[in-house]
Amino acid sequence: MIDFKYPEGATPIDPNEANGLLLTHITTQGELNRWEQDNIVEALAWIDKTKPENILNDKFIRQLHKRMFGNVWRWAGQFRQSNKNIGVPWYQVSVDLQKMYDDMPVWIQTKNETPEEMAVRFHHRLVWIHPFPNGNGRHARLMADIFIENVLHGSPFTWGKRDLSNPGENRSRYISALHEADNGNYVPLLEFAKS
Repeated sequence: MIDFKYPEGATPIDPNEANGLLLTHITTQGELNRWEQDNIVEALAWIDKTKPENILNDKFIRQLHKRMFGNVWRWAGQFRQSNKNIGVPWYQVSVDLQKMYDDMPVWIQTKNETPEEMAVRFHHRLVWIHPFPNGNGRHARLMADIFIENVLHGSPFTWGKRDLSNPGENRSRYISALHEADNGNYVPLLEFAKS
């Protein structure tokens, strides 16, 4: 069994979710992070190949999460069925996602924000809903990049140019920017996404 060590702001995995680990040889958080990252690299290759545009739906959101974590977690691509330290109640995930899908075309049509601002707000909202047992931040960052690049035809973000799954100053800046966005101030999150 892995001794999970969670960085600041990470969503703890409950025991039932931990039992969904497909790779029983993993014993440390570092090994888990490496296997998850290898799986994410495969997802990135799939995105580069397919260039998805129809992304504002449950099918795509779940498919991307499965592509990112399906070699590691049995529950990859399945919406969570427990409450977490962040996010809407688990039974409202689909409802809140649908509201987000419905809002996005309005945001795009009204053009009140730049593509970067829309993508950051999209990212924040997806993190706030927190649809999956784990991997929500990484999934939301990738979704924001797909949204800005393939839907809004802009450039993807750099997200601080560092791995955010490990503790440190970069992760602290990201978590702080998310908290600012919770209060309606998206400037720090936009600045971080572009840094």
